[in-house]
Amino acid sequence: MAAALELRGVGVRFGTFDAVDGVSLSVHAGEVVGLIGPNGAGKTVTFNVITGLQPPTRGQVLLGGVDVTKTAAHTRTAMGLARTFQVVQLFAGMSVLENLMVAAHRFTHAGVVTDALRLPGRRRSLDSARERASAVLAFLGLAHLADVEVSSLPVGQARLVELARALCLKPKVLLLDEPASGLDPVETHDFVALLAEVRATLGCAMLLVEHDMGVVMPLCDHLVVMNFGRVLAEGTPTEVRDDPEVKTAYLGAAV
Repeated sequence: MAAALELRGVGVRFGTFDAVDGVSLSVHAGEVVGLIGPNGAGKTVTFNVITGLQPPTRGQVLLGGVDVTKTAAHTRTAMGLARTFQVVQLFAGMSVLENLMVAAHRFTHAGVVTDALRLPGRRRSLDSARERASAVLAFLGLAHLADVEVSSLPVGQARLVELARALCLKPKVLLLDEPASGLDPVETHDFVALLAEVRATLGCAMLLVEHDMGVVMPLCDHLVVMNFGRVLAEGTPTEVRDDPEVKTAYLGAAV
């Protein structure tokens, strides 16, 4: 069976600088893969290539075995690709439920004309989006936040809401960009447990960029370590932790 996400020899060159140089990796359904490395290693550029925000200079991106290298970002989303961001990006001025409904609306049958003219299909569309958004909030234990305006949320809850919004897109592949950033140790522990539950329940593939090894080690099945745009090492968390090159380049020789 084809991987849910696969990169084949992806490279991104800015002028004479190779920000990403021949990166290959794959993530299968139900698998969590960590993409780690020091700052400037090329992780964010790699994420942007996967989502369609950055065209690669060379190589291929495949979703479910389909080459999407030249496919627009919104089309990749429709194919089951969703992401969260290092800096939480929610729709200010809207409630938690409304934020989720924006994503859930993608899977309704109403269109721009239906919405503009307030045709009967618009009400059915909104009801369907509200139902899905409410179900996701209940699954994540966030139903009590439904009517809260997102700008008033602390970082920990805002990250959960961003995850909930991504899940409303029915992802086959979920990209998580430093999901534990800004969380305290207790929040981080709970977030890791929640991601494990999402994986077990939904079976989506997950690729995460994360610096906190307390997140990476218990959650990931496989790690890919980048340095200077290239894959330095890959393997199980234990194999990567014990790799001498990884210790020197990223984890620190004393680890």
